Parts: sequence; structure tokens; C-alpha cells
Amino acid sequence: MKPALLLLHGALGAHSDFDAIAELLSGQYTVYRFNFHGHGGSPLPVMPLSINMFAEQLLEYIHEQKLAPVAVFGYSMGGYVALHAALQSPASFSRILTLATKFDWSPESAAKEVRQLNAAVLLEKAPAFAARQQQLHGEQEWEQLLTATAVMMENLGGEPLLTADALSQITVPVRVMVGDRDAMVSIEETVQAYRHMPQASLTVLPDTRHPLDRVNTAVLIWEIRSFMTV
Repeated sequence: MKPALLLLHGALGAHSDFDAIAELLSGQYTVYRFNFHGHGGSPLPVMPLSINMFAEQLLEYIHEQKLAPVAVFGYSMGGYVALHAALQSPASFSRILTLATKFDWSPESAAKEVRQLNAAVLLEKAPAFAARQQQLHGEQEWEQLLTATAVMMENLGGEPLLTADALSQITVPVRVMVGDRDAMVSIEETVQAYRHMPQASLTVLPDTRHPLDRVNTAVLIWEIRSFMTV
């Protein structure tokens, strides 16, 4: 029986972001994935989006699918959610691999990210990205998701969840990966996070930017298989 592997997408992403790597990994793993609330056409909740909400959704999914303890690969926000969920339920996870997960949240860093979540500006300056967002989340819904994500980031900037103390309490084996050319997530903040976690390791991917579709697929598959093989 193949081991389970759960893939978690990032903010403004969807489980379809993993179509290519899921197929390549399916020979070795039973691959699971789902859309976080408000993403990929799933309904946007009445309550504000939050990491706590997504972590609760993640743990419910693991329980419903009877996956615990499961190996998880979380891209960007997906990694943050997995690590936060591991604080609440360590027994739900066997290993957590993250890529491009931002740890340095402050009012200043949140404001920098929120400035890029303006629908009108994206339609003018990044029409391809805006079109992709419409395709993923819906022609009307994508703008609502942008606004909800901006609020979530602002709240996270004011009250980060993965503080040094919180990271030090994560007992699950973790590997954090960051691209050396990631404009959103610095190597320095990733190293700091790695140093606080008692069972962590670190990988810096060469010539790698933040977007998942810009990551070398062969390298990513190798890293996943390498870390998940116990």
C-alpha cells in the first residue's frame, strides 16, 4: 500500500496548482489535496479568512480521510497552515515539508504584500495573473478573495502565529525550503525559522523564485521524495 501524501496550496492558489507534480508523485504515493475555503471555486466563508480557520479545515480533512499521521507538502501559505496545525495536533502529521513559506510577518511586511492585492491594479499591470485568478476562483469571486486575503495578511502582520516560541514547540520533523531568488520570502527569515524548530532541516533551491510554476519540477519532486522517504 502506497503511503499518503497531502499537498496544500498557497494563498490565491488552488489544488489544481499541483496537477503536474501530483501525477508524477502518484506512482509512489496516494496523493491527496483539497481547496482551502474561498479558493478554487469553494465558497468564501462569512467569517474572515484566517490561518486558524485553514488549520481547522486541514485537521478536519485529515480526520475525515483517516490520514493521520500524514506527510504534508505545503507551498507558501499551505506550509504556514500545516505548521500551525502541527502545534495543535502533532499526532496528525508524520513529516512536514514547506516551500516558500513566509515567516516574517509584521505590520510592515503585511502592508507590502497587501499593496499587491488590488484587483484594478492587477487587471492593468498583470492581466495574465488576473485572468488566472478569475479562472481559478470565479469571475466575480476572485476580487472578493483578494480582499479577504488582504485582511488575513493584515491580521497576521499584527499578530503572527509562528513566533520563535511557537516554532520551538513543533515536534514533527520539518524541512523548510526557500528559493534563492524569492522576492517575497527571504533566506534569512527561513533560516531563523529553521533554527527555532527542534526537528528541522533546511534546503535552499538555486535559481528559484516564489511562484510554484517557476520551480524546477524535477528538483521539487526529488526534494519531496527525499524528505518523505523515511
